[in-house]
Amino acid sequence: MAAPVLLNPFPATSSLAQFNAGYPDLMQRFVIFGIFAIGFNILFGLTGYLSFGHAAFLGAGSFAGVWMFKLLGMNVLLAIGASMAVAALFSLMVGYVSLRRSGIYFSILTLAFAQMSFALAYSVLTPITGGETGLQLALNDPRILGESVTASGNIPLPSLFGLEMRTTELVTFRIEGLGVWAFPFNVGYYFCAAVMIVAFYVSIRIFRSPFGMMLRAVKSNQQRLNYTGVSSRPYTLAAFVISGVYAGLAGGLLVSMDPLAGAERMQWTASGEVVLMTILGGAGTLIGPVLGAGLIKYFENIFSKINKGVLEGWFSVFPDGLSDVLVTIVYPFVGKGWHLTLGIVFMLVVIFLPGGLVEGGQRLGRVFRRSDRKGLGVEAPAADTRAKAEE
Repeated sequence: MAAPVLLNPFPATSSLAQFNAGYPDLMQRFVIFGIFAIGFNILFGLTGYLSFGHAAFLGAGSFAGVWMFKLLGMNVLLAIGASMAVAALFSLMVGYVSLRRSGIYFSILTLAFAQMSFALAYSVLTPITGGETGLQLALNDPRILGESVTASGNIPLPSLFGLEMRTTELVTFRIEGLGVWAFPFNVGYYFCAAVMIVAFYVSIRIFRSPFGMMLRAVKSNQQRLNYTGVSSRPYTLAAFVISGVYAGLAGGLLVSMDPLAGAERMQWTASGEVVLMTILGGAGTLIGPVLGAGLIKYFENIFSKINKGVLEGWFSVFPDGLSDVLVTIVYPFVGKGWHLTLGIVFMLVVIFLPGGLVEGGQRLGRVFRRSDRKGLGVEAPAADTRAKAEE
């Protein structure tokens, strides 16, 4: 609820305003890709099956959503429903074939399916996908359940029973001597956030259910589970389809915010991105994938905007020679080189925090709890004993 305020900590007129992430498009991406990562974590985090082809379901859901806008109407519920249904069918087909193998062979099969899907969408199925230009809305689309053209002659905007997703209320707040803050409250963001909360709750129920325990057993020792007479394949296939539905939901939300779908959403890089999100946040945890998605999208949209001019302004307080040296050193890690910084962060997390950002938070929590216990006076020895037992 408070994201538009919390993500805009700097005045709009200050030099630090470029680090504000509270604008509608980016906030929407935070939650939409958070949903994508939550779904991927149900497969990877619980079963240990690493898919490199989940972007195929994201792209399929996006195309289905745009087609609903073109054929039926601009209600986002129609697009989201179609996206989830198409992604479910597609993931069922891919999972049925890919889950005949495990380990690296499973990963390669899912990657192959994703690349075939990308090739088909980019060059073969152009009447359905739009090819290079992507699938877009047009004035001559039928939209049999709604208006095809607005009174002003434009294409209607995606909406929820008349409430347009792009509607934004800008609230400004001035503090004398400090500056002016601008907080955009966007309908589309809050709709996506509500959907993410529901998706997150469903994932909690899955993690804590007997079904989730069976998936953990698959990850722990699938061969031993099979020796007990239990077939693990129905469980892994169900997890794969559920994960695909989450990806389709994310694809439907993407086109609900911006009704355009392109084949690039099916590329292997998009699949690799959700893997990074999950590992950075903490695979197998509940909140970790959401944190990882937020970190990567922040790097992609905010950190990448730091150019040489911005660095020169930052280091202008130093002598000219030193300023030039600092700009030369830092510049490869920002702007177009943001992937380099992200790669370094990823390596550090994998080496020192195998459990991701969630593990880092847990370690900090233990440090603070230990410091609190040491201040208990006569109870300190017993507190130290309990802390050691917990560790």
